[in-house]
Amino acid sequence: MGLLRKMLFPFSLIYGVAVYIRNLLYDWRIFASKSFKTPTICVGNLSVGGTGKTPMIELLVRLLASEYKVAVLSRGYKRKSKGFVKASSTSTAENLGDEPYQMFLKFPEITITVDANRRRGIEKLEEQVQPDVILLDDAFQHRQVSSGFSILLTAYNSLYSKDWYLPTGNLRDSKGQAKRANIIVVTKSPSNLTKEEQQKIIRKLRLKSNQTVLFSSLSYNLELGGSGSLKVINDLKKEKITLVTGIADPTPLVQFLDENQIRFEHLSFGDHHFFTPEELALLKSKPNLVTTEKDYVRLKKEIKNCNYIEVKHHLSDEKLEVLKRELDQFMTPYS
Repeated sequence: MGLLRKMLFPFSLIYGVAVYIRNLLYDWRIFASKSFKTPTICVGNLSVGGTGKTPMIELLVRLLASEYKVAVLSRGYKRKSKGFVKASSTSTAENLGDEPYQMFLKFPEITITVDANRRRGIEKLEEQVQPDVILLDDAFQHRQVSSGFSILLTAYNSLYSKDWYLPTGNLRDSKGQAKRANIIVVTKSPSNLTKEEQQKIIRKLRLKSNQTVLFSSLSYNLELGGSGSLKVINDLKKEKITLVTGIADPTPLVQFLDENQIRFEHLSFGDHHFFTPEELALLKSKPNLVTTEKDYVRLKKEIKNCNYIEVKHHLSDEKLEVLKRELDQFMTPYS
């Protein structure tokens, strides 16, 4: 923790009190939390920074889309449009947001929508689409909507139980609100995490008896996507590579490339960064660009020689079956 963040501790106390009072007003039903007839599954976290919400939404789509009419509702962070927007053939990363646009390109068979007002977004979906289930992306702290099922993500190296409120820490919500989650997923876990190590983490999270905890690791696709000439990860060993990232935490991707003995320069930008003409000119001067899938959807119109590396959550077959079973149990009354 940096010195500046420590100096801002009094402000984090004020923030923490405000968050506590807000949640209390919802718990006491002084603030209204609305339920909807359509089943909703919420994915979110308690902290700022990357915990892998979009890959988790994509995993849920893969598990549900063959049986149900699925819709995704996201905020569309940093998009250049307002209100409710439904993805269509004219959509771009600018008017939909990079992550929703990424999902739209990957899953054209489902409905992708954005609206910062989650109530209005659900109402519009029920009116226009009538989906069987709505996946709420990054909505755990949006208590104006009472989700039927909630999945809370926390990263292995920055568990919410060890964190503190903004701006000293990274918590944007009270760690006590983890009690509302049906499933807690510890993301970015080492693939070789032992049962004993898992139990230590579970004790730190202080789960309730009705909660399930799952551990997921990141899995990178060895086949490259995009418009570049390189096809597989091993091709990167033969060329001069520039890695471009505009995500909250590029560390796991950097480690993956290091583990594969790939040498590269790294140009790191802020999360959801929209590139300036000057920055694009710099990137165009590089012979081989490699980026994330989220960044690629913002770059693909401008950069012709650009590859991306797709990332997914990997759960063991046993844990994947647990997740599928809990989702089926939630959906059964609506079937």
